[in-house]
Amino acid sequence: MIRNRAISFLISLSLLTSTLSLLSRAQWQSASNVESFSHNKNQLSVQSGNATLHVNILAEDLIRVRLATNGVFPPDMSWAVVKKEWQAPQVNVTDSQKEIIVATNELSLIINKQPLRLKFTDKAGNIINEDEPTKGMSWNESEVRVWKKMPLDEYYYGFGEKAGRFNRRWTHISMWNSDIPAYDADTDPIYQTHPFFYGVNKGKAYGIFFDNTYWSSFDMGKENRSQYSFGAEAGEINYYFFYGPSPKKILSRYTELVGRMPLPPRWSLGYQQCRWSYPTETRVREIAKGFRDRRIPCDVIYLDIDYMDGYRIFTWNKKNFPNPKKMIDDLTKDGFKIAVIVDPGIKADTTYHAFKSGNAQDVFVKYPDGKPFIGKVWPGECAFPDFTKERARKWWGDNFSTLIESGIRGWWNDMNEPSVFDVPTKTIDLDVIHDDSGLKTGHTKNHNIYGMQMTRATYDGVKRLLPAERPFVLTRASYAGGHRYSSAWTGDNTSTWRDLEMSVPMLLNLSISGQPFVGADIGGFIGYPSGELFARWLQLGVFTPLMRAHSVINEKNKEPWEYGDEFTNINRETINLRYTLLPYIYNVMYQASVTGMPAMRPMMFEYPEDGNFTWNDEQFMFGDDLLIAPVLTPSTTERNVRLPEGFWYDYWTGQKYKGGNDIKVDAPLNRIPVFVKAGAIIPTQQVVQSTNQSPIDPLTFTVYPTKLQSTRTYYEDDGISFEYEKGKYFRRTISQWNSSQAITLTLSKVEGSYTPPGRMLAV
Repeated sequence: MIRNRAISFLISLSLLTSTLSLLSRAQWQSASNVESFSHNKNQLSVQSGNATLHVNILAEDLIRVRLATNGVFPPDMSWAVVKKEWQAPQVNVTDSQKEIIVATNELSLIINKQPLRLKFTDKAGNIINEDEPTKGMSWNESEVRVWKKMPLDEYYYGFGEKAGRFNRRWTHISMWNSDIPAYDADTDPIYQTHPFFYGVNKGKAYGIFFDNTYWSSFDMGKENRSQYSFGAEAGEINYYFFYGPSPKKILSRYTELVGRMPLPPRWSLGYQQCRWSYPTETRVREIAKGFRDRRIPCDVIYLDIDYMDGYRIFTWNKKNFPNPKKMIDDLTKDGFKIAVIVDPGIKADTTYHAFKSGNAQDVFVKYPDGKPFIGKVWPGECAFPDFTKERARKWWGDNFSTLIESGIRGWWNDMNEPSVFDVPTKTIDLDVIHDDSGLKTGHTKNHNIYGMQMTRATYDGVKRLLPAERPFVLTRASYAGGHRYSSAWTGDNTSTWRDLEMSVPMLLNLSISGQPFVGADIGGFIGYPSGELFARWLQLGVFTPLMRAHSVINEKNKEPWEYGDEFTNINRETINLRYTLLPYIYNVMYQASVTGMPAMRPMMFEYPEDGNFTWNDEQFMFGDDLLIAPVLTPSTTERNVRLPEGFWYDYWTGQKYKGGNDIKVDAPLNRIPVFVKAGAIIPTQQVVQSTNQSPIDPLTFTVYPTKLQSTRTYYEDDGISFEYEKGKYFRRTISQWNSSQAITLTLSKVEGSYTPPGRMLAV
């Protein structure tokens, strides 16, 4: 939602300024000489002055580094990490006068003794990453920081949701969830915190996850082009080092550490329509009728804050929605799901059931003296749940019963940075205390995980109340690991070609940071797009996991038919393409839930050894087999595409191209350039108006020949329940072999107990 942008931007700027001054202070103390060390299997403890270093070798390619500057470690608790027990790998520890070498079968950690500095090498002894020799791990009172050497040809990706370019070399990055609408390419920070990145050097990659929830920053050579650093205003140095050498291997291991996305309901992958606001039942029914009358597919319609009674969460505005259950029942029969916005602010009204029960159960955040924090948001003065408290999360989830009984199935978590209107910091006062799983810590430590824990409370509560259906939760704010509970969108963008172009690297970096279910507001939230801009954005949206159009309250309508007949027809065919590809898209999301590999993949991520993709953020892979080259500039009807090595087919014409070079292709207004990797077997279906209109019939496999044998996996389940976790799914492999006479297809034996509805199979 729109806020006082000037104030928010000044806050962001002040945070950046404090970081730059932090880097220039002279009081920093770095780790001194190693005085002693001990080790037990895969764990080492190193003493250096008052500081203690703990090193845990979790896997052959994963090492945890943890430094207590005063020798005393706080409780080992993480909101992000879910895998705590690892099978200890074989580790060889060698001690000499100058260094300690800790070696696995894949990498070595070399601990320099005078002074204490860390160096990571591969099995052959090549340096992967090393501390900057004069600083290394350092601290200044409560502040902590790590300095690393930065090679000339090393590049950096990830960091979650960040505006601007894809490659983050020579940039400064802050991590403090902030509600800043109409952000620009240089606006930082914004809504989410993912302190995880990749370093890629000549095709070989490593990853670092700095698990510290305080305000943190990463200076990737902006201050000094021979070094980079990361650190936080408080907390401990606690980071995980991953070795690839492929980025895919790193992400697989990272998502093993922090968890993977649950398989979403199939309907959430359909087209979604949102606006601030569709304020009445009459308008909602008009929107639904508009889609069905024009034969434009749609699965989800959103209700913004006006559906509530005085913006009170868990209520209905009975004047504008006199019979919500009847409305939703009717729309459900027509194939629509209804999603509603839920904000964390609970109106401080003693007659309001949620405020009364929340007080009774002691679920709201308070100052150290026990006084509740009250801040203004949409309902006026509000209390805020403490989502770090288990009791508060359960209370929150239980309150969804009224909305669930009305038929609501989608949960849009907004304002959860958290955003507060009348506080100088634009969030909860920093001295407010959170339970923090019994640790009783301030908002400075808990701010960045507030949105994540709100989505956790939402997901768990809905799942508890509606156990037969997979929850769909969408969030604006999150922290590393938040993908276990929700999808994410990139907040309040604007209706400009710049924002369309910027959305691609934002979604790519967010995807490879462990959040695979992502999207941007199609058409831009703030402002009004031309018909051409909306059409091009919608075409990109086909190949973003979340395909949602959205609009601010004070703009003209932005539904797909609002730009004239020509664009209505183009937009209809674009959304039809999304529904045609749903079997492929569902399989891509299944893969993400199992392996951590996101749907949207940067070319660098898929082809790290091809230096042509170092800075390329204008095309991407969608799943294993589709190369997407969106049109991102106005009045453009052709564009250049870099094809990787191998052979590729134009999705629209079937023309075959040899990869390893640049080509120029047509990009007429009515379609987006798409290429298919040779060897692909793409499952598609008939066009439907919603995902529950009818079973897939026919299920079509389009084969893209290759000289070599290729194999793909096809997966299906009921699309809505958790029965797949009990083995009720359908999975089989399909192999193709291209000889001079014919293409031969073979199907493996079916795995799983799910039997799809009867249908035709076409190839």
